[in-house]
Amino acid sequence: MPLIKSWVASANTPDTPFPLNNLPCGVFSTAGSEPRCGVAIGDRILDMAALETAGLIDIGAEDLFDVPFWNEVMELGPDAWAALRRRLSELLAEDSPDRTALEPILVPMAEAELHMPCLVSEYTDFYASRHHATNVGTMFRGAENALPPNWLHIPIGYNGRASTVVASGTDIIRPNGQLKPADADRPVFGPCRRLDIELELGAVVGCGSEMGTPLTIAEADAMIFGYVLLNDWSARDIQAWEYQPLGPFQAKAFATSISPWIVTSAALEPFRTATPDRAVPILPYLAEPGPMLYDIDLSVTMKPAGATAATTIARTNYREMYWSAAQQLAHHASSGCAMNVGDLLGSGTISGPDRDSRGSLLELTWGGRDPLRLDTGETRTFIEDGDTLTLHGHADGDGYRIGFGTCSGTVRPAVSFPKVTDDR
Repeated sequence: MPLIKSWVASANTPDTPFPLNNLPCGVFSTAGSEPRCGVAIGDRILDMAALETAGLIDIGAEDLFDVPFWNEVMELGPDAWAALRRRLSELLAEDSPDRTALEPILVPMAEAELHMPCLVSEYTDFYASRHHATNVGTMFRGAENALPPNWLHIPIGYNGRASTVVASGTDIIRPNGQLKPADADRPVFGPCRRLDIELELGAVVGCGSEMGTPLTIAEADAMIFGYVLLNDWSARDIQAWEYQPLGPFQAKAFATSISPWIVTSAALEPFRTATPDRAVPILPYLAEPGPMLYDIDLSVTMKPAGATAATTIARTNYREMYWSAAQQLAHHASSGCAMNVGDLLGSGTISGPDRDSRGSLLELTWGGRDPLRLDTGETRTFIEDGDTLTLHGHADGDGYRIGFGTCSGTVRPAVSFPKVTDDR
């Protein structure tokens, strides 16, 4: 599919992340205004609340857009999502007769503040990149036992914390927790010393399912409203001490950042690609009826405090995943687990086969033994206070790209706990 021309000139440049082919959904505010729904087009945001007030959009329900979340739109289901996309495409198309009415309600993106695009109902994180799982397993269990016995059969995941999913740009406070130094008999409590990122894509569930009702892969795929960049910040030293036997807990509960724009599944449709050949046969309920991944280029930059420019530390692609979001969602519901509108599914760290395609510092520095050298001349094994980590992502089309914006966070020092004495 080629670039679809818009009367918004900035939407027609080949390097904009937000052409008419995209139309991602977000929440924004301007000085003195309340957060409300918007759609990105070029370097502008179409004020969806104003569009609705003007009577220029109707997808079967009222008062959908003058709120700081897209959940009410998502609840209407795939037919309404398709109708919304068709109408926006008509309004913003190069030959649209509605240009005069829309020009006053286009907000310069530079003048807007972006917020969380939806209310996150619940958050589940997966462990679904074979390269990542192999790298981490090799570090901790050796190459011969890198993958757990179940890994090739099941999308492994755990339930995270929706309460600490935050929008790009939110500062990240270094977590405190229990740490067990290798040469110590007992743990100590203090700030994380091995703070890390995880480069992920998050699937936003737009339709719920009933408790006790499983989903087919096709049904699960149709339920996904869209995708965001996702950084599941990770405290590796806290994780190493706590994760046996139940998996991550405090090491992952303190923060997860997402990009401010939900790129809809419809916008990504031209970029579908298949999951890799299976190393072992998978069970029928996980078999895909067609390609369920997307060809999305991803990268990570790191910028130390005071640096004038960021260093790209990793480049990879979403097609490297072994398990797709549809498989993850179908597996999640297979037990009868009810899924909710606004559920967020993290893909798990997305890593490729080469060193510079690894999606975490744990892998990039091989557990801290092989430091990264930044363009500033500094080195890093893990994240230091003041460092800004940013995820980038886009899919390249014929003369256009589908972008997500960025997913960024700056790490701030841990909160100091008051000294506790034992007076017993």
